[in-house]
Amino acid sequence: MKKYDYLIVGAGLFGATFAYEAKKRGKKCLVIDKRNHIGGNIYCESVEGINVHKYGAHIFHTSNKEVWDYVNQFCEFNNYINSPVAIYKDELYNLPFNMNTFSKMWGIKTPKEAKAIINEQIKELNITEPKNLEEQALSLVGTDVYEKLIKGYTEKQWQRDCKDLPAFIIKRLPLRFTYDNNYFNDRYQGIPIGGYNQIIEKMLDGIEVRLNTDYFELESKDEIAEKIVFTGQIDRFFDYKLGVLEYRSVRFENEILDIENYQGNAVVNYTEREVPYTRVIEHKHFEFGTQPKTVISKEYSSEWKIGDEPYYPVNNDKNNDLYKKYEKLAEEAKGVIFGGRLGGYKYYDMDKVIISALDTVKKEFSND
Repeated sequence: MKKYDYLIVGAGLFGATFAYEAKKRGKKCLVIDKRNHIGGNIYCESVEGINVHKYGAHIFHTSNKEVWDYVNQFCEFNNYINSPVAIYKDELYNLPFNMNTFSKMWGIKTPKEAKAIINEQIKELNITEPKNLEEQALSLVGTDVYEKLIKGYTEKQWQRDCKDLPAFIIKRLPLRFTYDNNYFNDRYQGIPIGGYNQIIEKMLDGIEVRLNTDYFELESKDEIAEKIVFTGQIDRFFDYKLGVLEYRSVRFENEILDIENYQGNAVVNYTEREVPYTRVIEHKHFEFGTQPKTVISKEYSSEWKIGDEPYYPVNNDKNNDLYKKYEKLAEEAKGVIFGGRLGGYKYYDMDKVIISALDTVKKEFSND
């Protein structure tokens, strides 16, 4: 008899959700993580009494009431609304692109005026079928918005020319003709009061967790549990035998500042190519903090290599084709379930991770 029903590799949101649901069904789970903490990339580190988002800003948002109700079992959310600001040279703009942005950029007041300028710029470009990110952006917002607010930021983020990036990336930036600085359109939004750690802690309550434990260094791993839930890199699981999937990585420079308020906003993007970091996060503003000091993180996008922390999959045709080959291997791997951002080689918002984990649970326990 094996000691556990499930060996869950990764104590992030997918792994923790699966473990919580499996435990409810009477299953015995062992959760391991190579890091020294649970929570994966939503982990918060307390610095000067401020919950610092150690792996980048995470704002929970969803239009799925079932997911919202589900996650509210584990914490209470505040009413934080994501309203980033963009700085281009000496100019400051609201994001997402809305009437505040257009008014500042062109000195106009009405949606009609803004649409007229954008439509004229789009018409002059005459792009019928966007072949890449640059053409997609230009066909959506015209030349001015693209040059000031998209081009430099995106090229820093990916360290690639916008002409060499797929068009779909830009769909994450909404365009609005209202004076509304709310970045997301979702019905529900907020930050857990007290940070994200409590969600994972409550999910994993009563479940054995081993930290600083690398799955690939485990001896006799096949003898530990009946099944494996793997949330690491799918290509690493198969020893990269079909090739290496590409990612983008992020480097953070954190500073503790002896002032109460550094930039007046949680998220400030720097959109010109010449500024080396993509954005500055001031963490206390996620929870309306009043601490005497503040903590900021400058984010630098970087190329990824094996051994680095993978953040964003590079979902171009080449990588997607390679992932499909790994996906076929995953389907043939007996007793192994793949999930999460790295296991599925897909950029997931947090609500989508929970949906994916719950869908996996339903499939796995459909006969119970």
